[in-house]
Amino acid sequence: MSVKYYFAIFGGLACCLLHGNAKAQSDKVQASLFDGILVAGYADEGAYLNCTGPAVKYIHKSFSVMIGLLPTLKIKKDRVEDNATRNALITPTLGFGMTVSYRHFVVQIPAFYTNKTNVENGRWNPGVGVGYKF
Repeated sequence: MSVKYYFAIFGGLACCLLHGNAKAQSDKVQASLFDGILVAGYADEGAYLNCTGPAVKYIHKSFSVMIGLLPTLKIKKDRVEDNATRNALITPTLGFGMTVSYRHFVVQIPAFYTNKTNVENGRWNPGVGVGYKF
């Protein structure tokens, strides 16, 4: 086939595909900085309390799914020897995860990174939590 035929075929397809009008969708994907969600849960042998941070959110009616950063307060007592220094009971950290909400009920699956120490390698710790959307 010659180049003229390719242009004719692609031009005809383009005219057919671009002929219709564009319509807005009811479902939408948007970015959000804070969504008014507060979650409490369990991760890495301790509790956590967080709110959702910057995320990409998919909304469909009263259901939404968010994937993003989770500013968190971890509540965990360190297991150390008697003469060693302990970390604070409450420590701020940043997690990453998925948050699913239906109306005001929220379920969250976060992951938090624990830094490398002299004894252990660094690793990701998954968790689970439930919360409320204000």
